[in-house]
This record gives sequence, structure tokens and C-alpha cells, in this order.
Amino acid sequence: MRQAGQSDLAVSQSLTSSAQVYRKIARHLLPILVTAYFFGFLDRVNVGFANTDMSKTLGMSAEVFGLGAGLFFIGYCLLEVPSNLALYRFGARTWITRIVVSWGLIVTLLAFIQAEWQFLALRFLLGLAEAGFFPGIIYYLSQWYPAHLRGSILSGFLITVPLAGIIGGPLSGGIMQGMEGVLGLEGWRWLFLVEGAPCFVIAVWLYIGLRDKLEDVAWLTPEEKAAVRAELDGEEAIRKADHAAHNVLEMLKQRVVWLVGAIYFFTALGLYSITFWLPNSIEHLGVKNNFYVGVLTAIPWLVSIMMMMAFSVHSDRTGERRKHLLVAALLAATGFLLAAFVGNLWLLVMSFSLATGGTMTVLTVSWTLPASLLSGQAAAGGIALINSIGALGGFVGPYLIGLITGRTGNSAHGMLVAAVALALAAVILAVFKSLQPAKPAG
Repeated sequence: MRQAGQSDLAVSQSLTSSAQVYRKIARHLLPILVTAYFFGFLDRVNVGFANTDMSKTLGMSAEVFGLGAGLFFIGYCLLEVPSNLALYRFGARTWITRIVVSWGLIVTLLAFIQAEWQFLALRFLLGLAEAGFFPGIIYYLSQWYPAHLRGSILSGFLITVPLAGIIGGPLSGGIMQGMEGVLGLEGWRWLFLVEGAPCFVIAVWLYIGLRDKLEDVAWLTPEEKAAVRAELDGEEAIRKADHAAHNVLEMLKQRVVWLVGAIYFFTALGLYSITFWLPNSIEHLGVKNNFYVGVLTAIPWLVSIMMMMAFSVHSDRTGERRKHLLVAALLAATGFLLAAFVGNLWLLVMSFSLATGGTMTVLTVSWTLPASLLSGQAAAGGIALINSIGALGGFVGPYLIGLITGRTGNSAHGMLVAAVALALAAVILAVFKSLQPAKPAG
């Protein structure tokens, strides 16, 4: 009995020590990565806040705006896989820094556009510049965290998206409201200048603060590095024994890549329908003050943080992924369906809260799947391919809703497109039970 008690105590101490190490890694990596992605996501979607005023200045229709919002994802899709393979070759530190400098420059240039074609061209170039950032970070984190912790760590990283909505909404509205006419520039031009400039500072922080491998950092002890490396190498050995794909050609044959890619396509369609058209839907119900529009758009993102964290932590604890994803997709589809028909401002905000929470939960938990089922170069390429497929959803959603808005005068009606998309994601999750990774023994 004494030996058993001592053994249990040793296991408990080992688990506690392991948890402390991964918390230390999170304290060092997440602040810089979350900050970079915050401004990256904000610079990607701030055209949604600039939409009304910018369209008036340029004489731009809802259809053209929807096309420009979506063109980002065409450029993004074209370079996604090559960019992530370049990150695998050259290292995250150098490649992610290059990405941030590129997108910061292009967002700043958006402040000086004078014609529709310039808006369309720069949105396309912004997609080319940012390609590889998000999947690169997903792959990078998989090199520091074992599979059973990835749901929680990814929710800690992806909390950036709702934070960009919570902080970015009032911030963007406040910039446009407060800077209107300063130095003779419209508020929407100041929006791009103010939110693009920090990227150059962030790039310096990334280059100084990131390291490509855990063995290169000074803030972990040799014992901590060895413990993390042993756990990661143990998972890699299991994947090899299970004949997991480890190169790009093998990755392309993996059904999980295409299934998760399809889920991400439908979910990204919903996500960017929210980010590009939620401000317009609120304005349609009579809210004209840019700052108030920003405050109201923050509410759905606040709800989504609570929902995605709860689902992610419970999914990690139980080891179950597919059913969590299925429930979240159904909730999102319901929220979008309600948003398409309600005519009351607060009911609209509540509907978007359900849609946003469900969508963000699907995005977060689904990213635990590829890194659990692929390894090495295949993991880098597979994550990038999935994100490329999702990028197409980011093009289709805003463009279709732009067409519907142009015909009906109300962007909320376009949410039927997003409702159908999330329902299709739920169908995939219900049918393909192979999307549930095997639970580790013991």
C-alpha cells in the first residue's frame, strides 16, 4: 500500500509539473502571437466598418464591396500552402515576421485609395501578403503542445478573433468618429492608417521574441525542455506506428484533410459573413453613430468567448471532438437563421451572438483534428490546405451576401446563406464518425 501511495503521489507531482511547464510556454508565446493575430484579423475585416463611408466616397456598390471583401481570400488561398511550406523550411520566426511587415504596408496603402479598382487590387494583395500566417501559427503551436492540450491552447489563441470584435468594434468606430476631417482626411482613411501602423512594431517584437524550436529558448530549463520533447516525440512515434501521413503527397490522400477542409469552408463562410456584414445589419435597423455600431458589434463576440472556452475545455477533458463540433454547428446555423428574419435590434444582436458563439467554437475545436492525425511536413501542408479551402468560404460568403444586400437593401437576409453553410457542416460531422480521433490509452 505504501508503494502504491508513493507511486500515485509521483504521478500527481509529474502531472502538476507538466501543467506548470505548459503554462510557462503559454505565458511566453501567447501574448506575442495573440497581439499579432489581433491586428492581423482587425486589418483583414476593418473594411466592414469602413464600408458605408468608404463606399460613399468611392461611389462603390454593395456588390463591389462584397467582391473586394472576398478577394482577400482568393489571394490568401493561392499562396497558403506555399507559404506554410516556406515557414516549415525557413522557420516561424523569420517567415511570420515577413508576413506581418507585408500586410502592415498594404493596409496602410488602403488609406490612400481613390478608385474602386484600387480597393479591389489592394484587398487581393493583402490576401497574398497574409497567406500562411494563421496556419503557420497553428502548426507552430503543435510543435510546443501535445494533442490533449491543443483544444485549450488553440482556444487561448483563437480568442483573438472575438477580442478583435470586442475591442476592434468600438476602436474602429471611435477612430472613424473622432478622426473625421483631421488633416483633411475622412475617418475611414484614418482607420486604415491607425490600425495598420502597429504591425511594424509587432514585427520587431516577433523577430526578437520568437524561437523556432523549444530547445532554442532560454526561459525553459533543460529538464523542462526534455520533458516536453519526450511527450511530443512519443506522440510522433504513435502517429508513425499508426501510419499517419508525414509528407505532402501522403497528406493529399488523407480523407480527414478534405473533410475538415469542407467543415472549415462552411464555417469560414459564416465567420466572415459576420465580420463583414454585422455592422451593416445593425446600421440597417437605425443605428447611425459609428461608435455605437462598434459597441453593439462587440456583444456577439463577448458571448463567443464564453462559449468557445467552455466547449474547448470540456472537449479536452473528455477527449471527444466530433459531438462538440456537431452541437456547435447546429447552434450557429440556428443563430444565422434567426438573424435572417428578426426586425428588432436586440433580437438581432442575440441571434448574432448565438451564431458567432457556435461558429467560433467549430473553428476552435476543429483545428485540433489535423495536427492529431498528421505529422511533420504533412501537418504543415495539411493545415495550410485546410485553411486554403476555408479561405474560399471567406470569399463566397461576403460576395453572396453583397449580392443579396444589393438586391434587397438588407444584409441580414444574406444570413440565410450562412445558416445553410453551418447546417451542411453539421451534416458532415453527423455522417463521418471517423472525424473523432482515437483517445490515447490510459
